[in-house]
Amino acid sequence: MNQALLDKIHGEQLRKEPAIFNVGDTVKVHTKVIEGEKERIQIFSGVVIGRRGRGLEESFTVRRISYGEGVERVFPVNSPRVEKVEIERHGAVRRAKLTYLRKRIGKGATAVKERDTRKAPAAATAAAK
Repeated sequence: MNQALLDKIHGEQLRKEPAIFNVGDTVKVHTKVIEGEKERIQIFSGVVIGRRGRGLEESFTVRRISYGEGVERVFPVNSPRVEKVEIERHGAVRRAKLTYLRKRIGKGATAVKERDTRKAPAAATAAAK
């Protein structure tokens, strides 16, 4: 197949406004669930422990603790079933994959340091140097 043709097909399938979030962020993923003839939105909230892929095949993994058990779900970024990804909290992490959270229990399993999202004034950073 021609690469230009593949790019055109992939471009039509991509999400118009991509969700901007990183590994370590606490998110709420709104997914469409179809039960019989009814359709509803179900929310899965947790910490993003990894992202993989690129383009149309890109996906992310969200982990949460439910009734004392760790539950992970993998969501395709460009899926029409994913209604929206809402960021609750930005996390400051130093790794691309947070698989070490699987070994932790209790509060340590969900504890990711919160990232300071405020920008420092330019004068303050210049004076510190």
